Amino acid sequence: MVKKLKKNNQIQKISQRLMLATIASSIVMAPTFSVNASASTSTKNTSAAKVTATTAAAISLVSNTSALDSQVSILDSEGWLESANVEWNAVQNATGYNVYYKSASASDSAYKQLDNQLIRKYASYYRADALGLAQGEYIIKIVPIVNNQEVSSAQAITKSLSVKANTREGYAFSKQSPMGTGSGGYNDDGTVAANTNILYITASTVNTVKLDVITNAKGTKTTCTGLTNILASRQKGYDKTPLIIRMVGEIKSSDITGLNSTGYLEVKGSYNTTLEGVGEDATVYGWGILVRNSHNVEIKNLGVMLFPDDGISLDTDNDNIWVHNNDIFYGAAGSDADQVKGDGSTDVKLSTYVTVAYNHYYDSGKCSLCGMKDTENFFVTYHHNWFDHSDSRHPRIRVGTIHVYNNYFDGNAKYGVGVTKGSSAFVEANDFRNCKDPMLSSLQGTDIKYGAAGAGFSGEAGGMIKAYNNKIEGAASLIYSSDNATQFDAYLAKTRNEVVPSTYKTVSGGTTYNNFDTSSTMYSYKPDAPEAVRSNVTTYAGRGNGGDFIWKFTTADDTSSTMDANLMAKIKGYQSSLVSVGGSSIVK
Repeated sequence: MVKKLKKNNQIQKISQRLMLATIASSIVMAPTFSVNASASTSTKNTSAAKVTATTAAAISLVSNTSALDSQVSILDSEGWLESANVEWNAVQNATGYNVYYKSASASDSAYKQLDNQLIRKYASYYRADALGLAQGEYIIKIVPIVNNQEVSSAQAITKSLSVKANTREGYAFSKQSPMGTGSGGYNDDGTVAANTNILYITASTVNTVKLDVITNAKGTKTTCTGLTNILASRQKGYDKTPLIIRMVGEIKSSDITGLNSTGYLEVKGSYNTTLEGVGEDATVYGWGILVRNSHNVEIKNLGVMLFPDDGISLDTDNDNIWVHNNDIFYGAAGSDADQVKGDGSTDVKLSTYVTVAYNHYYDSGKCSLCGMKDTENFFVTYHHNWFDHSDSRHPRIRVGTIHVYNNYFDGNAKYGVGVTKGSSAFVEANDFRNCKDPMLSSLQGTDIKYGAAGAGFSGEAGGMIKAYNNKIEGAASLIYSSDNATQFDAYLAKTRNEVVPSTYKTVSGGTTYNNFDTSSTMYSYKPDAPEAVRSNVTTYAGRGNGGDFIWKFTTADDTSSTMDANLMAKIKGYQSSLVSVGGSSIVK
């Protein structure tokens, strides 16, 4: 199995930090001092965004696990997807740090200061992340603060960092969609939209953060306190001001006041909203995210662990939703036998114009139910997801029109894509490695091959799959229409633009393929060749640099749908290594 290069790099980085900590612990250091401050809330206006500061906890200067340098020493720096980051050692006698970024080709007068909350302290290093960057080359400058003054002589500047754009494709970005975008509080080039409110959320400030919200048709603003209250106050849709909620570190369900009775953070009636994690370790722990009656919402760069029902649930009257670059782990066990790993990881119900992309699913039992009580057509795209030893529902489709392209199906014990109830799915240029049954249509083909009709998948009427240019390796069964014109799993197209003849129908229900992919209303996209999918997906799926949770599956896991007790134990024992948030910056 091909493993993530970024994971290997992360392991190397962690080893280097541990080595530094070990060296530091053997050094007798000169007396130093530390500064502490309680959390507070303040508001800062910029030309591009109004930033609501919710965490101003100061960084302790002295760590028992890191040596102090006389000037900033950069440990690591890199560009990522519309972001860049830098890590460095502590500087002797520094009371804080100012961090700046600019285009690599711009003059020094173009430097912009990072928000204080984007600077964090870990056990053996400091880290800052610059978010909302358009594609290009950037540099970051770290300046230590001593006696409330910048010490430029001790500063350090990174090498040029290459920032890539996120892939904005799929139905969330269709020109036919109501909102035309799923970028939430960002522009489609990755920069922060004008007049955006930015909230920084930590475990200690999630209930104290404040924001003025428009709460009636007259434009009256109400000061709301706490994340759940802020979101609840936007439910009626009076306030469509772009909103970016940036989560820093691990936030547990016990940290949040106001989750609903099922354990969800409710994002209802929201417009133009992004919920994102900062860095590699932002983690939703023990709760889920419910999106309902919302429009232009983005959810990205989060680790989701031990969610009580569904991890991320798009449920009822949503459009233009973009769920991408998340790490999704086991949920809490449900009451049913098939919920030992939790229920749905990213379910899509009664929602349309949705893109689910570049997510990393760790042995999920049920990745994505797509359609539940839907009776009308809807539109969803799944692309570049890493279905890493997950069992089923990649997705499991009812009724809708679904495009599944450039995903990596990696050791899936049950099945890949499943279609029922008259749905149409275009399954294109995916990489199926040891996925038992890559494609299933209910009550025909492989679905009845193993015994009674529907025993392995569904008792509902079938749906249609058009398959083109997929890489299939190690499948137990895949029956194309060219092999059996009646009992098939999928129609095998010779070209991408081939129209599926109406003579091909499902055995149950008599459904024909709706040929949405050759319609003039189909969105524009650029699929990778299937041979490039594995490398691309394993490099970029999930949180930045693969996140802070490292797990290695083996080939023995390819055929097992049993919950991995060791993986579950590691998830239950997870704890972020974040020490504190805020760089004790001084505003320049």
